[in-house]
Amino acid sequence: MLQLFAIFVNVLTPVFTLLLIGYVAGPRLQVDARSLSKVAYYILAPAFIFDIFRDASMDVLLATRMALFILLVAGGCVIICIGVARLLGHRAEMTAAFALVGAFGNVGNFGLPIIQFKLGEAALVPASFYFLVLSVFGFLVGVMAATWHRDGNSGALLSVLKTPALVAVVPAILANNLALPVPLFAERAIGLLADAMIPIMLLTLGVQLAAMGRPRLNRDVLVASSIRLVVGPALGLGLAVPFGLTGVERGAGILQASMPAAILASLIALEHDLLPDFVTTTVLVSTLASAVTLTVVLAMV
Repeated sequence: MLQLFAIFVNVLTPVFTLLLIGYVAGPRLQVDARSLSKVAYYILAPAFIFDIFRDASMDVLLATRMALFILLVAGGCVIICIGVARLLGHRAEMTAAFALVGAFGNVGNFGLPIIQFKLGEAALVPASFYFLVLSVFGFLVGVMAATWHRDGNSGALLSVLKTPALVAVVPAILANNLALPVPLFAERAIGLLADAMIPIMLLTLGVQLAAMGRPRLNRDVLVASSIRLVVGPALGLGLAVPFGLTGVERGAGILQASMPAAILASLIALEHDLLPDFVTTTVLVSTLASAVTLTVVLAMV
């Protein structure tokens, strides 16, 4: 119990503190969450990814195993979400909403700082790699799930390819492999933006959660939240061994698989009118409940 308490205080409390500041201060200061989110999405995240991968060294075979591992974990979570929704007697719309929740874990503004505090700076490279893979997977599956009972899946892949953080990988890898020098002024500017990403994204998450209002609990919200928080880490722990993952690659993968549902799932649900109240409530409930589940997972990794 003392170990769990220490993990909660030293690893999760700093993250939830910034989230709480955003939650309390956002409405009082009339902060526009959408503007903050755009700054993080279009400016800070690409700078962070470029800064991480410009100097990163990762074996191609290891990266392939990591990608297959996290895709199998995420895909398994989506399949279980669909299966449970069917067992509960839900039709296509609610089943798609369950799949959307299963596809999108909060691996960016929530997962990265937690992994950094627990596993150190060295874990940011694998954590960021998982973040990119899961973002592509989550966006593709999420949009397809949201438009499952209608037409409109054709734009999902194009939207993914235009994701700023994913685009930033290309110049980062070129600069890394070709040893291209980055001007000192640009390196320092990118570094400042990269350092700002995590705190800004956490504050933004708090502001966004505050805008959701009071959650309305029901069976479906509790079931979907439980799948998101329990199935992911269970699959991660079980599959890390056959994929030969150890060290920070194993720890970062399991933790990224353990994250609560992401705000982006709520935005997709709103955009496509896919039970937005249910998805938004699940995001909020799973985020609050993750204070308990992540403490346990952190102790295990």
